[in-house]
Amino acid sequence: MEQVVFLFDVDNTLVDNDRIAADLKRYLSQEVGEGPQQQYWEIFEQLRAELGYADYLGALQGYRVKHPRETHLLAVSSYLVNYPFANRLFPGSLDALEHARSFGPTVILSDGDVVFQPLKVNRSGLFEAVEGRVLIYIHKEQELDDVERRHPAAHYVLVDDKVRILAAVKQHWGERLTTVFPRQGHYAHAPDVARHPAPDVTIERIGDLTSYDMPALLDAARRKGTR
Repeated sequence: MEQVVFLFDVDNTLVDNDRIAADLKRYLSQEVGEGPQQQYWEIFEQLRAELGYADYLGALQGYRVKHPRETHLLAVSSYLVNYPFANRLFPGSLDALEHARSFGPTVILSDGDVVFQPLKVNRSGLFEAVEGRVLIYIHKEQELDDVERRHPAAHYVLVDDKVRILAAVKQHWGERLTTVFPRQGHYAHAPDVARHPAPDVTIERIGDLTSYDMPALLDAARRKGTR
């Protein structure tokens, strides 16, 4: 058993997923037009509500079902699978992973589909950065027993841009977990953030994690636990 394991989310934690979505929106508008672009995102949001995670390729397949003769979809598919994800790493992402690795193993813990999300992790360089320790679930907060089985530790540090996820995992692991909230991306500024318990540590950007040592991260969890 490790003393500590660091769990890192991907989208809007290590990778600027908002910029990826904006790039795709622009490309769709150019390739298929504004109306079809909007229809794609409607299908995307319907799928996200149904599945609980973003499924870009699934939304593209759903659009194809509605428009089986749309030849531009081949170009859109190629754009998605060849996207330069490494260019969308937040500044300081790899530094944060390297800093955390000096205290314990780093693990990618993400939600997502079974094709696009692993591709993003691989092409961005994150797979190599965490030495292949990658877990991708449908609802990661419901799979903590599997996380613990694969990466047992006395203490965990979870870095995630969704306060809802941090709160759910904190409820499960209690003082064995330090929650770190990088205030990045649209979820970090959503209206419902204030409805959840405050994370143990809040940072403005992922690179700020390098200013924390292990005692500070452990103390943050203990201080919250005594309130």
